[in-house]
Formats: sequence, structure tokens, C-alpha cells
Amino acid sequence: MQKYILFILIMAFAFATNLNAQKKGSYKKVLDWGYWQAEQPEYEMSLEKKAELIDENILTIKSVKSKIDGFGTLMKTTKPDLYLGKTVKMTAYVKSEDVKSWTGLWMRVDYYDSNVLAFDNMEKRPIKGTSDWGKYEIVLFVPVEATSISYGVLLAGTGQVWFKDVKFEIVDDTVPETGINKGRENKVLSFEAKAKAIGNEIKRITDEEKNALKAEVSSIDKEIEEGIIFKEKAAELKLRKAQEHAANIETKVAVEQEKLNQLVQDKVDGKVGEEIDPKKKGGTLILGSNNGSFDNSREINLASMKFYYGYDDKLNRHIKRTTSQIVFAIGANNLITDGAVENSDFKYARSYFYEWGLTYNTRILKNDNLLHAKYGLSLMYNDLRPTNNSSFEVNGNQTGLVVNSVDLKDSRFRNVNLVVPLHLEFDFTKPTVINDKTYFKSHDSFRLGIGGYFGTNIKSKQIVKYNLDGYKTVDKTRGDFNTSDFIYGLSTYMGYKATSLYLKYDLNPLFKDNAVKQNNVSLGLRFDFN
Repeated sequence: MQKYILFILIMAFAFATNLNAQKKGSYKKVLDWGYWQAEQPEYEMSLEKKAELIDENILTIKSVKSKIDGFGTLMKTTKPDLYLGKTVKMTAYVKSEDVKSWTGLWMRVDYYDSNVLAFDNMEKRPIKGTSDWGKYEIVLFVPVEATSISYGVLLAGTGQVWFKDVKFEIVDDTVPETGINKGRENKVLSFEAKAKAIGNEIKRITDEEKNALKAEVSSIDKEIEEGIIFKEKAAELKLRKAQEHAANIETKVAVEQEKLNQLVQDKVDGKVGEEIDPKKKGGTLILGSNNGSFDNSREINLASMKFYYGYDDKLNRHIKRTTSQIVFAIGANNLITDGAVENSDFKYARSYFYEWGLTYNTRILKNDNLLHAKYGLSLMYNDLRPTNNSSFEVNGNQTGLVVNSVDLKDSRFRNVNLVVPLHLEFDFTKPTVINDKTYFKSHDSFRLGIGGYFGTNIKSKQIVKYNLDGYKTVDKTRGDFNTSDFIYGLSTYMGYKATSLYLKYDLNPLFKDNAVKQNNVSLGLRFDFN
């Protein structure tokens, strides 16, 4: 159990971020409307029901302090798919009482969390004081790049506001927009802005799942304290929750990764424009490493998903004590049986592994570049292709290979692990002296990493292909196959700049209860895009 808790703590550390200072509180809901509530509430958000209007929902925001600097809002967020490239009108009925500052509807069209494409909050035509029910509207154009539409009602300062019957409709493009930030005036987003936004979304997904896991673990711990469940059951529940959230990360990140792949393809095809900074015209598109000077133009590094505004910006970011890298590795994969890998039951050339992840590299000593701590989060895919027309079969707590009666066109067994890699890295990059100032760069010379990894198995799957009565048949079986839940092992890499020879070995057996222990071993190339 302690190993799993340690896994969760390290996962949180690897993806920790600095949050903006804000009041303590939490997000709450009224029906399906969300709002932020401080620990010392300034507003009360609630639902009002009238007996004669049983089917009508009236929501209200009411101040609970005599003086407030700020605002409260009830809001929703929806996907913009039905409205992309169209002009949208949002209408609602609003009533106010003793509103000292102002109140109004609001609507915002976003590209992830990075760009506001269109916005209106009625600040230029506010509702003030006391007013009876009136119909109000917001009209905005929704650019095709939009990823979400958020909307609601806000109350600035003190007073009370009621609202109901919020509706959306597509209107003719000749209808003028009401927003202070109009969608039709929004400039086309550059490749750089889109790629950075997708990267931030991947991080947001990871943080969200991590926080959800933390809350569920805390709830389980509380049930232990109250005697509702035993520790053994709690350990099982925590492991299951960790696996569920790891699978969620894999699924959701895969969607964003596909968007990123399409964005890169659009860039290659010339479908994505670029914003031009008049101070730094031009740019360079890089796939891999480029540690040389590129004057004062921009560099877009597709491999590491980083963007540099001139050589000075790149230098200053590379000499930071902690830098980040996108990691990708690929190579051969097999099992060590009784301490040996020769005469394997798995094909050497067609059994492979690949890994991708995010790592952080921290220089341990302030004024010496040799020692670095490297840590992060990775997805490891280990594939095995059996020989002799065989595939895996589970028999009780034993999992072994059996020869099939039909001729198999392909037989493949895959394990997917979510792991935390930890390495001590020796980086032999020499310091750079520019204008009497010493800069410590990394990933610019020979590197050696020694360490290991630990994590959890999130998926095991067997794929068998064969012909049956003239039909091509594919059987996909997903289950635990008695594989080890907790993954841990040793790994090392040695190379020059971004490219290294990479060796990893699972200390845990592939199948936890098998009489003959078999451990996964992988050898290949690793790329650390700095």
C-alpha cells in the first residue's frame, strides 16, 4: 500500500504547478450551473421555485455582505460544435433589486484557456438598481477555432439578481455583434498559439485527474478512520482509482495528441498561418535539437513543443536550473526467463516497446553542471509477439503460451504502464561564458542517466489474427492476464545531446503468480527533446 501512496505523491510532485494567489474556497453547483464560493461567502447562489410555476427554474445571485469589491457569477460551459462559423444570440430574462454597481448577462467564446475569441458581459449597457423582468440579449460570432462557449449571469457589488429562460439561437450574419471583443474581429490564431494551447490542455487534463484522485483517496482514508471499510479493502479501492484516472489521462490526452498531430500536418500543408511580430520577423521550424544561434528570429521546435523569440530568449530558458523535455523512446522488447533472453519464446525483431512522456531536469548544484535530477511521467507500451504459432492463455493464476490449432497471421500481447521515471543524470556539457557571465546549459554534450521507474499497469491486451473459413478474423482480448499491478524497474541511458541508447528492465515479473518468473527487458533509442 505504501508503494501506491508514494506513486501518487511523486505523480503529484512531477506535475505540480504554481497557482495564482486567490481566496480559499471551492466550486459548487446549483442544478447544472457552477459557481465559485469563497470560505467566507460574499454571495448566495440559489434556486427559487414557485408553486404556480412548477416547471420554471429561476436562479438568483444575492450579496450577503454590505460591501463587496468584485462579483459573483453563475455559469455554464458548452461545446461550440453547433455554432462554429456562425453568429449566435443568447437571450434570457433578468430581474434586479438594489443593484448598486451593475449586473448583466455574459458570454465568452474561447480557444482552450489561452485565447478569448469573443466576449460580452453587458458592462457597456448594464442593468442597475431595481427592475422588473426584462428580456436581454448578447450576440457574438463564434470563430471556427473555438473550443468552448461559457455563459451566465454576473452581479458586481451588492444587490440581488434573478434570471431564467436562457436560450441560444443562430441568427443571420448581418445581425451586429454586441461584444466588446467581437468574434469577427478576432485575428486568426497562429500555429504557435494553437500548439501551446493544446499543450496547456494536456497539462490541465493531467492536473484535473490528479486532483480528482487525491480527493477520492482522501475520502477513502476518511472511511477508514470512521471504520466503514478495512485497510485491505481501502488499498484495493485506491489502486483501482489510480488505474481509472491513469486510463482517463491516456484516453483524454490521446484526443489532444491527435489534434496536435493534425495541427502539425496542417502546418506542413501550409494551412496554418503565423502571426508576425514586427520586432522579430521570420522564424525557423525545427524537428529535433538545435542549439545554435538563429539571430533574433523565432524558433518553433515541434519535437519539444517549445517556442523561442530569438536567441537570447532561448539561451535564458535553456540555462534555467530546471528545464523540461518531451521524451520519446522506441526499440526491441523481450522477456528474460531464468536469467537469460536467448532461445526466447518471443520474436526478437517484431517484439518492441515505445514510450513517451514529460520529464523535468533539475541541476543539483548551483554552480556545477555535472549532476542533474531527472523525473517526470511516462506511458510505456511493451509488445510481445510469441513464436511457434502460440498465444497466451490463462489457467487459474497461471498464464502461459499455448500452440493454436489454426494458423495465426499475427499474435501480439501488449502491456501499457503509467510510470514515474527517476534518474540521476551526469551531463558533461561545458559551461558557456558570454560577456563574462557563465551559463549552464543541458543536453548539449555526452549524457549518462542511472535510475529506475515505478508505476501501475493500466491495460493488458492480446490481439490474435487468423483466417477462418475464408474470412479474416481478429480477436482482441482485454483483461489483467494475471499481470503485475505494480510496476518497478531499473533503467539507464547513455548518449549525446538529444539521442541516447536506452536500456530498461522490470524488476517485477510480468505475470505475478507464474511458477517461472519472466521479466520484461527493453533496449532501444531514447530522444530527450529539450
